[in-house]
Amino acid sequence: MLPLQRRLRINSTEALPKEHILLRLQVPTDEDIDIRPGQFVEIRVEDSATTFLRRPISVNFYDDERRELYLLIHCVGDGTRRLAHLREDDEVDCVFPLGKGFSMFDDESEPSQLRVLLVGGGVGTAPLLYYGHELRRRGISVEFLLGGRTKDDILQTQCFEEIGPLHLTTEDGSAGVKGFVTHHPILAADWTHIACCGPKPMMWAVAREALRRNIPCELSLENLMACGLGACLCCVEKTRRGNLCVCKEGPVFNATELLID
Repeated sequence: MLPLQRRLRINSTEALPKEHILLRLQVPTDEDIDIRPGQFVEIRVEDSATTFLRRPISVNFYDDERRELYLLIHCVGDGTRRLAHLREDDEVDCVFPLGKGFSMFDDESEPSQLRVLLVGGGVGTAPLLYYGHELRRRGISVEFLLGGRTKDDILQTQCFEEIGPLHLTTEDGSAGVKGFVTHHPILAADWTHIACCGPKPMMWAVAREALRRNIPCELSLENLMACGLGACLCCVEKTRRGNLCVCKEGPVFNATELLID
């Protein structure tokens, strides 16, 4: 479906650790909207003299019954910090849904035979919550492997645990296995598919392991996506198919398409 531009009302805001906020937005109830895991939203930051471009935010969750869209935002610059000042009943100008999402295995005849590992680091854990929920709803076995510098850097752990087994790594050893996600023994288990989102070095390391073992692997890239429509060319990624706009051809790519060094 074509993306929509709408002003969405904020149902609630929630402050989370390490300068993160969770916005819950009300999606119009009178429109047919298909929001898929791995897609993103471009938000216009209003009343800012320094923020001229929209900010891309991954879909963290979508409650189809309540028509409520969750966006997990890391407040790292003037634009995202201004979003942190929004309150209930404020409105935000959004373009959505954008991009190509994760594989949903809709044609799979025996979904119960699939074992999918979702790997995330930093705010890259955000799109994996909705993805895991939708896989589980389809009867697919899903587990999570999330990493952070400390335990406080790993957000929404209770939400992940409600969907499937959760495995953690932290660089300081404050939770789970000490080290990076590639140090966790669960990565070596017998998976049919792996999906990953987070810092590129982490994703590349996970992809190399998956490719070595011939496990299908998808990566959600976090290139700067200013327009979300493939017009500005600032999110271009070199791939085996040539230079591609991550916002339009992705952000989710099969690892075999990317130049994993």
